[in-house]
Amino acid sequence: MSVRRERNGPIILDGTCTVEDAEPLLQMLQQRPAAEIDWTRCKHLHTAVLQVIIAARPALVGPCADPWVQQWVAAKPS
Repeated sequence: MSVRRERNGPIILDGTCTVEDAEPLLQMLQQRPAAEIDWTRCKHLHTAVLQVIIAARPALVGPCADPWVQQWVAAKPS
């Protein structure tokens, strides 16, 4: 699975996050609302997973490894 929770650490998004990862991610964020998401190893993010992240507004660790997400969604405007 490309979404996993580190014990007492962040939620890790790794590799390709598919539509099937959206619900487990949402459940993890509901269980630990203050959890951070480390998406530095996420090579592709399905829009359903992205919608969960946008709705939950968790703290994000590092730049996203998905170039499109990093350029168009995660980048802060200058």
